Amino acid sequence: MKTVHRMFLRLALSLVGITAVLVLPLTSTSQTAAQQPAAQIEDYDAKARQIVAQMTLDEKISQLHGIKDQANYRVVPGLPRLGIPALTVTNGPAGVGPGGPGHEGKATALAAPISLAATWDVDAARLNGQIAGSESAALGNLLLESPDINIARTPLNGRTFESFGEDPFLAGRMAVANIQGIQGRQIIANVKHYAGNNQEQNRHKVNDVIDERTLREIYLPAFEASVKEGHVGSLMGAYNSVNGAYCCENDFLLNKVLKSEWGFTGFVTSDFGAVQSTVASAKAGLDLEMPTGIYFGKALKIAVESGEVPVSLLDDKLIRRFRTMMELGVWDQQPQLATIPPEHADVACKLATEGIVLLKNDNRLLPLKTDTIHSIALIGPFAGQAMTGGGGSSHVSPVLTVSPAEGIKKLVGENISLVFDEGKDIGQAVARAKVADIAILMLGDRQTEGKDHDISLSQDQNDLADAVFEVQPRTIVVLKTGGPILMPWIRHAPCILEAWYPGQEDGSAVAAVLFGKANPSGKLPITFPKTLADLPLRTPEQYPGVDNQAHYSEGVLVGYRWYDAKEIEPLFPFGHGLSYTTFAYKDLSVFGPDADANVTVEFTVTNTGDCAGAEVAQLYVGLPVRPDLPQPPRQLKGFCHIQLESGSFQRIKMSLDARALSYWDTASHSWKVLPGAYYISVGASSRDLRLNTTFEIK
Repeated sequence: MKTVHRMFLRLALSLVGITAVLVLPLTSTSQTAAQQPAAQIEDYDAKARQIVAQMTLDEKISQLHGIKDQANYRVVPGLPRLGIPALTVTNGPAGVGPGGPGHEGKATALAAPISLAATWDVDAARLNGQIAGSESAALGNLLLESPDINIARTPLNGRTFESFGEDPFLAGRMAVANIQGIQGRQIIANVKHYAGNNQEQNRHKVNDVIDERTLREIYLPAFEASVKEGHVGSLMGAYNSVNGAYCCENDFLLNKVLKSEWGFTGFVTSDFGAVQSTVASAKAGLDLEMPTGIYFGKALKIAVESGEVPVSLLDDKLIRRFRTMMELGVWDQQPQLATIPPEHADVACKLATEGIVLLKNDNRLLPLKTDTIHSIALIGPFAGQAMTGGGGSSHVSPVLTVSPAEGIKKLVGENISLVFDEGKDIGQAVARAKVADIAILMLGDRQTEGKDHDISLSQDQNDLADAVFEVQPRTIVVLKTGGPILMPWIRHAPCILEAWYPGQEDGSAVAAVLFGKANPSGKLPITFPKTLADLPLRTPEQYPGVDNQAHYSEGVLVGYRWYDAKEIEPLFPFGHGLSYTTFAYKDLSVFGPDADANVTVEFTVTNTGDCAGAEVAQLYVGLPVRPDLPQPPRQLKGFCHIQLESGSFQRIKMSLDARALSYWDTASHSWKVLPGAYYISVGASSRDLRLNTTFEIK
C-alpha cells in the first residue's frame, strides 16, 4: 500500500506542476543512540567523562549556559582547548525558525504543526522532521527546538497551532516519528515544553494544579513516548509551575519522572528565561540555562564554591550533553553551511496538502471542475498572500511563497477568469461574488506566542461571509486558522475546508484540494465546539487561573473526552474529515486478551467510491468504570493512515498492549489494568464509529 500511496501523491502533485519527493536527497548515515551498539554508547560516555575530568571549574560553568552579544546568540560557546564544539540552537516547530548570527536564515516554511497532526500520518511527521533537521544543519545549527507537544487543553491557547492537538496518543505517535526524522539528519531534537505549558496568558507565573492521574494520563504520555521510543536527545523545561514548583526546578518532573523513571539519558535545557533559581534548578535536574547565564553563570560558581552544589552535579550535566552530541553525530562533524534544496518546496506542498481537512461538502460541490467553470471570485483577507505560519519563536522566514491566486491560476490556466478581492469593501466583494460562477472565501486568524486569543473570527470577516453567502450559493470557505473557530454562518456554507496555516506553499496546496488534484484526507486533531459555553474549561479557576493558580479540575476529560462524557454535540468532532470518495468498514474481530492483557483488533476498510483516496481508520477503547474511577466513554488507542484505489480494500491489524488498557492508579502510583468489560470502537472519527464490540478482562 505504501507504493500505491506514493504513486498517488506523485500523481496528485504532478498535476499542479509539482513532483512529490518522498525520499530526501541527503546522504546522512548517522545512527540514533537507540540504533547504536551498547559498546559504542559506552565509548561515548567514557570519552565525555574523560573530557569533563580535564575541565576547570570556570570551563565547566561556561558550558552550562548560553551567551548573547552582537556576534553570538542561541549558542553555547565551544572550548577549543578540549575540542568541545559550540552548541548552536535554533527554533523549529514549523521549519527552521529564528537562530542567531551565523546560524540563521531563510528556510522552508512548513505547514503549522496542527496541520501535520491533521495528517494522522507518522510517515508525514518523519518527513517533516527530515526537512527541518536537514535545513537546521544547512544553516549551521546542532539543536532544533522541536517538536512542541503540549496538549491543547483549551483552543484559546495562543500556541494551539504549534502543537499536535488534544489527544496524548496522537501527539505521542506524531512526536516519536518527528523526532526520528530530525535526529536522523544529525541534529539534536528538543521536545518541549515540559510540562503543562497549556496557555500563553500568564505563562511565566501560572501554577498548574494537576492531580496525579490527569498528569500521567493526559499531559505526560507524549513526553514519555518521546523519551522511551523517540530517544530524543534533549528536552526543554517550561516557564510555568506544576503543583507548586517551576518546571526548571521541579524535582518530581525532572529527576524522579524524566531521568529516573523514564531513563532519559539526554540533557534538559530551559525555555528562554524560564530559570528562576540557581541551587534549586541545579539540584532538580536542569542541565543548561538558555539563552544566557543569569543563574548558571557566576551565581552557580559561587554555589559550588560554597558547597551548596557539588561539582559532581555539574559533571553529570556536562557528560549528558557531551555524550548526546557524540551519539547523534554533532561532536566531531560540524554542519556545513549549504543552500536549501529547491525540492524541499515540493515536500512542503505535499505535507500541507495532506493536512487539509474537508469539514463540509454539501451536494458534493467539491472538487471543482475546470471544464464547467468560467469565472472565480477569490475573496477575503487570507486570499491575498500565503499564510506561512503563526507568530513568535516558530516564525520562519520562507525561501519563497505561493499566494492563493498564484496557486489557483497556475492550476486552472487562462481559460478561467480569476478576480481577487480582499473584502475590505464588502459591497464590492459581494458584487464580484454575485457575478462569478464560484466564490472562494478565505478567512482566518493569526495566532502567536505570548498571548491567548478568541476563537471567533473578527466581526468584519463574519459580516463578509454572511454577505457573500446571501448572493452566491456556490461559495467555498477555506479557513486558515491555528485551531478551532466558531462558525455562526455555517448553515449557509455548503463547503468548508480547514487549511490551517499551510506554510509557504499555501496556494499550491489549497488549489490541489479545491480542484481534486489531491483528495483531502486530513482529520481533525482537535474538537471544534459550537459555542464557547461548550468548552471544558468553564470557570476562571480553571482558566486562565485565579491568583496565579490554574486548577485542572476537569481532570482527564480533555477535548473529545469532555464532549463525549457530557454528551455535548460538537460542531465538528475529533477525528472528523471528509473525502471525495467513501469508505466502508466491516468484519471486526478481537483476539485476546492473553495472560499479559495483549489484544489484537482486526477489521477491513474498503474504498466504495469512484476515486482513489486516503482514510484514517481510528480505534477507540472504553475502559471499565467504577464509582470512584470515572472514565471518558472512549479514548484513542490506535490509528492507521491507508491509501486505497477505488474498489480496493485492506485488512487492518492493530495491537493493544496492557498500557493501552491501563489507567493510572494513584494508590500504588502505577499503571493498572482493571477487571471488567472493555469496549472497542472503530470508525472514521470519534463520533462516526462504524464497528463496535466488547471483550472482558477477569
